[in-house]
Formats: sequence, C-alpha cells, structure tokens
Amino acid sequence: MRVRENAVEREFIVNPGEFIIIPRGVEHFPSAAEETHVVLLEPKTTLNTGNVENARTLHELQRL
Repeated sequence: MRVRENAVEREFIVNPGEFIIIPRGVEHFPSAAEETHVVLLEPKTTLNTGNVENARTLHELQRL
C-alpha cells in the first residue's frame, strides 16, 4: 500500500490478517503482486474511482 500526503510518499506492507486505516484526504494506492481480496469502508457517496470519472466509474454499486 502506497500513500501520498503533502507530496511525501510512503509504502506499507500489509500482511494477511492485518489492516491499515488511511485517514480521510490521504491519497492511497492499494496494489498486490497476486490476486488479493480487500475490504474498503467508505461513505456510500464515494465513487469507486475516487474523484475521477471515467469508463470504470460505477454510479450504482452492489450493496451487501
């Protein structure tokens, strides 16, 4: 997981069973070398593409 705040980038390794909390307003770039399942908890008004609208943007997400 990479994060960028105030033009400073940091990287965290999150192992299975661990979690990390990213504060509101901090840019974050989750990535993995292999298929990974994650849980993101965000307000329902947050688009899946953040503040960018493109072909991948979903306005109606599946709810659990």
